[in-house]
Formats: sequence, structure tokens, C-alpha cells
Amino acid sequence: MSARTSLLLGICMPCVKQNVSKIRIRRMELDTNLNMYFKKDEFLFAHDPEKMCKTGDVVLIRELAQRLTRLTTHKVEKVVYSLGDITDPITGKKVVVGKYRDDIEEANLLFGKSTK
Repeated sequence: MSARTSLLLGICMPCVKQNVSKIRIRRMELDTNLNMYFKKDEFLFAHDPEKMCKTGDVVLIRELAQRLTRLTTHKVEKVVYSLGDITDPITGKKVVVGKYRDDIEEANLLFGKSTK
């Protein structure tokens, strides 16, 4: 087992509970027989009364000092990346797939939008 941490980074998943968001935490677990790491997903419920995170957002959550309910053990600190709103950390420009959004708009002005 690993040591407990108070801050975790995860992805917001769909949840039907009120004032709570379901967060998927992905960790890498070592298989000593193969000497390889494999993905292991853990789901936590985080208190989110402001509904600041939407499905697909990358969020930072903090462990609560005392549980609110049996399942709610964390609270949402902040949204790190919104879904579909990826920013290059070096240049600060918006990115779509592998190209900058500015370059795509410039190409559309020069050559016209594609029909697809």
C-alpha cells in the first residue's frame, strides 16, 4: 500500500448524487512478478456544492478532515483543465488535437473551411 495523500488529481465522472462529484483517480500499480506497472482506477466522491466541475474535467481534490457522509471523503479544490479546453503550458495557446487553434483559423482564412 502507498502512503495516504491529502491532494489528488483526477477526472470527473458522471454522478447522480446532489452536491457530490464522482472522481476517477488513476494510479500505477507494480506487478512484482512481471516487474511492470499497470493502471488501477479508484473512484472517490468529492463534495462539490458549487457544481464547479463537469464530466470530463481534470480536477484537484483534497481529503476532508472529517467525512461528510459514508462515501463523501474529499472536496473539490479547483478545476485544473476543463474538458475540450486544452492549453499548451509553454506557449499558453489553445490546442485542438495537435495544432494550435490560431493556426487552424489562419489556414481556414487562406484556403477556406473543409466541407467535412
